[in-house]
Amino acid sequence: MGLYVVMPKSFLPLQDTGLITVVFKADPDVSFAELSRLQGVAVARTLKIADIADVASVAGTGSVNQAPNIATLTVVLVPHEARRRTAGEVAAEIEASLAEIPGIVPFAKPIQDVQIATRTSFSQFQYTLVGSDGPQVRLCGGRLLTELRSDTRFRNVTSVEEDDGLATKIVVDRVRAGQFGVSLQSVSDILNDAFAQRQISTIYGQANQYRVVLEVDPRFRTDPSALGSLRLPGFNASQIPTTTNVIPNASGASAVLTAPGSNATQVPLATIASIDRTTAPLALSHQEQFPSYTLSFVLAEGQSLDQAVDAIGVAEGRIGMPNSITGSFAGEAAEFRASLAGQPWLILAAVVAIYIVLGVLYESYVHPLTILSTLPSAGIGALLALLAVRQHLTVIGVIGIILLMGIVKKNAIMMIDFAIDAERDRGLPPEAAIVEACHLRFRPIMMTTLAALFGALPLAMAKGAGAELRMPLGVSIIGGLLLSQVLTLYTTPVIYLALDGVRRRLWSRRGGDAAPPEPVP
Repeated sequence: MGLYVVMPKSFLPLQDTGLITVVFKADPDVSFAELSRLQGVAVARTLKIADIADVASVAGTGSVNQAPNIATLTVVLVPHEARRRTAGEVAAEIEASLAEIPGIVPFAKPIQDVQIATRTSFSQFQYTLVGSDGPQVRLCGGRLLTELRSDTRFRNVTSVEEDDGLATKIVVDRVRAGQFGVSLQSVSDILNDAFAQRQISTIYGQANQYRVVLEVDPRFRTDPSALGSLRLPGFNASQIPTTTNVIPNASGASAVLTAPGSNATQVPLATIASIDRTTAPLALSHQEQFPSYTLSFVLAEGQSLDQAVDAIGVAEGRIGMPNSITGSFAGEAAEFRASLAGQPWLILAAVVAIYIVLGVLYESYVHPLTILSTLPSAGIGALLALLAVRQHLTVIGVIGIILLMGIVKKNAIMMIDFAIDAERDRGLPPEAAIVEACHLRFRPIMMTTLAALFGALPLAMAKGAGAELRMPLGVSIIGGLLLSQVLTLYTTPVIYLALDGVRRRLWSRRGGDAAPPEPVP
């Protein structure tokens, strides 16, 4: 139990699947053209790194990226047998190389076969703050972000929530727009036509078809001051009084609004609306309809997820997190906390089920305890083996320990079953019965143990893509079998005689014979 408490724990082992996801953030006020340039530079640098076969990239807001200043690269490594480095080592080199590019902050992580997280994030683990007051949530999230960045147990601590993005605020003067006959729908339509790349028609050829997309000339799309020059349709010329056919400009001169060859008045957007430049968040996140702030992070070398969980709780206390804001882990970290809370109960339920089945089988309350006495040595062997190969206790390791419960107790079953039959059928005393059982059952015990051990050996020594997910299973089985095989051949007979002596003493205290009768099957 003490070894289980001090054992470093994580949810799943980190795999090398041959794929790496690289996400880099540019400045919040970056333009799409500049982001595309940075994307090209990042792809070119990534392809120069050894062990990389190909790169696919996506820039800008979409289903992959949550904010307009983010680009994502999917890196394909050469086959596993053709390289000497792991995906984690290549990811570290990619981060170091891309960090030299001015204006971007890269985050690289190997892609896993089992992915619990459903939200896009920069790093492997996520922690989310939720509250009813959006500005307060973002304020506390920023403080917690700064606190975790100063902790050496965390790496790549970041968030998609940024407040320094550029925004243009257009406030339409409804009264002035009405004087010129401009509706709010017209304003929306003009902005859509100019900047949203709206398809307005399709040209059909003999062998193909071509979509016609309406937009302003590219030189106006890159000039913020051109926004106010957009023309909106107003009243027809015949509907405008003579005194309002002209609009004075800033210098006092008059500019005629009627477009050449048209009876409709063309009204500049700046005439009926105020256009202000300001800052705004690049993304607003919600969880269960409440404002949220999500932090993503990875662990430093040698750190386990249970240590990170405790460290975040301490950091929240240091920044004075109010009770109105709640923090919760998401994705893999959340599943880890749930599995960590359920692991002791799962193992206890397995032990109780084994005891009930053995009690029914042997019609005894004592002999199942002798068989269950072999389980601690198996658990200790599994944990020591994981420590020896520098592996954390993960869900896969726990599965191996539960499998050991069924494999290891068969050693004791073989001896106890023979000893009980010798006592009941031939009337042998307990000592003679268990000694004979040890002699006669030694060979089948060794054969079944070696068969299970060599069966788990390919799992422990597996190489190739994704082998890290199966390796803890084989290591825990082999470690548990080795230690339990050495110990249980000697401890099981001793415990059998000790518990049998206890059973006899309890029987004698009840006024029975010195040797209680064994139940007849």
